[in-house]
Amino acid sequence: MFKDITLGQYYPADSVIHRLDPRTKILFTLAYIVLLFVVNNLYGYALAAAFLLAVIVLSKIPFGYVAKGLRPLIFIIVLTLVLNMFMTPGRAVVTWGPLHITQEGIRVSVYMAIRLILLVAGTSVMTLATAPMDLTDGMEACMKAVPLLKRFAHELAMMMSIALRFIPTLMEETDKIMKAQKARGADFETGNIIDRGKALIPVLVPLFVSAFRRADELATAMEARCYRGGGRTRMYELAYTRVDVCAYLMLAVLTGLLIASRFLTWPLPFPFD
Repeated sequence: MFKDITLGQYYPADSVIHRLDPRTKILFTLAYIVLLFVVNNLYGYALAAAFLLAVIVLSKIPFGYVAKGLRPLIFIIVLTLVLNMFMTPGRAVVTWGPLHITQEGIRVSVYMAIRLILLVAGTSVMTLATAPMDLTDGMEACMKAVPLLKRFAHELAMMMSIALRFIPTLMEETDKIMKAQKARGADFETGNIIDRGKALIPVLVPLFVSAFRRADELATAMEARCYRGGGRTRMYELAYTRVDVCAYLMLAVLTGLLIASRFLTWPLPFPFD
């Protein structure tokens, strides 16, 4: 399961998405996340999904590689579906004693599941198509545009970049520790939730020790290279190109289409709309 987490990893490729300025990709991803909460029908979600699929194709990232990052979300998606179907008030469709599946609950569940999938997939594409150093420079440049964050932009960008970079590293370390514990007779798959939680305690202790050791080694390496925070120079300065201008125009078109989808009257209504 831990090998399926793609957030924070970089997939090198020669594509138009990889060549975009990191500021464009960060702002595009933030706008896409906001737009997903604006959409209120299946037509809008279908348009958002089609646009994301087109971006994945243009990025030359294997679709299976992006889909692999969604596997850890299966439990959360199923839990969200069940809770919303039974806990959203409305007109009952199916009744089992005191439990009711409502029409409104089905609609909310479907929308929430689609939104979660698109959120994670869109964010994964941004990190997969952006090198760690480019991502750091892009986040720093974006935060410098915010007056309250301008003073600490470099430090915040560095911390966020390091956190994203160490997600796959920590997941790999967790997988190794669990395999070592299983070789010594540990059982993580039987019993109820409480028993499984207790079985993870022998994993958490060496994981925390390893995380602190890696953090100390990283701090030592940064000090050895005379790292002193902001003010560093760059070999390549960030600069917008025609491709970035086209990307912003596409974002404007997507924004207009998704907002318009909230108010247009469609001839054939989708179920539960």
